[in-house]
Amino acid sequence: EAQQAQFAQLDALYRDWNSKINVISRKDIDNLYLHHVVHSLGIAKVLNFEAGTQILDLGTGGGFPGIPLAILFPEVEFFLVDSIGKKVKVTQAVADALALSNVRSQQIRAEQINQQFDFVITRAVAVLPKLMTWVRGRIHNQHKHGMPNGLLALKGTDRAAAETKELGRKSYAEVYPLQDYFKEAFFTTKCVVYVQG
Repeated sequence: EAQQAQFAQLDALYRDWNSKINVISRKDIDNLYLHHVVHSLGIAKVLNFEAGTQILDLGTGGGFPGIPLAILFPEVEFFLVDSIGKKVKVTQAVADALALSNVRSQQIRAEQINQQFDFVITRAVAVLPKLMTWVRGRIHNQHKHGMPNGLLALKGTDRAAAETKELGRKSYAEVYPLQDYFKEAFFTTKCVVYVQG
């Protein structure tokens, strides 16, 4: 019930912040739950994070996918980062308003982070080869899931195949189409790409 209440508060919180700082396109705010919240939760369809897992949300923007996943997994630690200060301000304000004690956020570039995580999550930040250069060295090798630690990126299916190919043979990657989990037409072109760290 507490989590349902937190999800229910997202609409008013993002509408309020969006009127001050544009973190979600004006035309897309009406699709907040489908295009942003449920889309973010697609990662949970691929992997059910264990308690105590450490997650880095790289280029979180207004808090996606990190905030919805932090609501869903209250015993998992989320570090939400973005290079744009005003976006981090919104993210932290939303986390504070929801009393999400498992979320911390910071304005920082990927290459400045000197901490290691179980998984890095991201949405619409960069192509996979570039993402992997940013996260290399930031994923530790003590695994607590059936899936080895690595990157979970929300991508468009049109780009996923080409980008996984660009990673080269040394990288292990898997593509999970979100239409396998959600029936809405929006998800026919969306997927989660897993790249082993």
